[in-house]
Amino acid sequence: MSAFYQMEFERRVVEIERQIERAEAAAARSSSPADPAMPALAGELDNASGDEQPPGVDELRRQRDELLGTLYEQLSPWDTVRVARHPERPQGRDYIDMMCRDFCELHGDRRFGDDPAMITGFGRINSVKCMIVAHHKGKTTREKIACHFGCAHPEGYRKALAKMKLAEKFGTPIVTLVDTPGAYPGIGAEERGQAEAIAVNLREMSQLRVPIVSVVIGEGGSGGALGIAVANRVGMLAHAWYSVISPEGCAAILWKQANETTNRAAAEALKLTARDNIELGIVDGIISEPMGGAHRDPQRAGELLRQWISTQLDEMREIPGAELVEQRYARFRRLGRYEERSDVEPIVVRAASGGPEPLA
Repeated sequence: MSAFYQMEFERRVVEIERQIERAEAAAARSSSPADPAMPALAGELDNASGDEQPPGVDELRRQRDELLGTLYEQLSPWDTVRVARHPERPQGRDYIDMMCRDFCELHGDRRFGDDPAMITGFGRINSVKCMIVAHHKGKTTREKIACHFGCAHPEGYRKALAKMKLAEKFGTPIVTLVDTPGAYPGIGAEERGQAEAIAVNLREMSQLRVPIVSVVIGEGGSGGALGIAVANRVGMLAHAWYSVISPEGCAAILWKQANETTNRAAAEALKLTARDNIELGIVDGIISEPMGGAHRDPQRAGELLRQWISTQLDEMREIPGAELVEQRYARFRRLGRYEERSDVEPIVVRAASGGPEPLA
């Protein structure tokens, strides 16, 4: 586990992992008695506070796992956002490589060009051939710049829609992986119709007559996420976030500044965690992550994601196209629904004259 990027709440975990690395190094050297550096290294590992020996590797691992379980069970919304942005967290292309067989990438929107922030192509998840659509942020600095840090341009959304219509033509299910802070807000993107491209995706995806499964694997920011997430089943990884705006954007609007304090307050108010979203009925399922987040065990995270997607596809396999469209429409119409209770007494306050006035 790289210590280059550290989250504040994981500081104690990082310290324990360093102790594990030193203990493992000492054990490896002790098995090679000819190594002249062994005595010096053994001396470094002695407890500086006294003669008490440091705990063994197994005990240190137990302490780390116990601490990780506690920390990630009690993550604050702002810390959840930071986990979702971890640079070692698996991205769209990583999950495609882990989940899919025979993946064949398709490029271009047939209007302007290709957008590397949006990956599209046919692949098999288990034995089911699917159209895969996924955001990709990039890993290296060069790749991140090329992918606009996961913020797709209009040609990305038009590419996604063109490939989804191709999937409908062949009766192939669609799987989308959402991981974006939002659609790209640059002048060029606006000139080429960013808002229109997303709006058309919302309309057209709602009418596709094949099963659509969407999963928020990291960040799910605003229309940039929804542009490929109008689905029959929507899931979230446990430490992802999904909201109308990022905490920083919300803080800048409400408090005119985005800092640690306002970002935390905004994250709390936005109800953006997986638990919040499932309570509000916005998503249909939460997909567990390995202990300590997907970045600690990408292969296990990919397997859990594959299992959930496969289950959803199996459940929708025999549903007719017209019913899939109706279910999708009804699902999104339910969002934001509330009921007014007529049996609740109105709240009133007394004016200075003593007469009642309704509370504004």
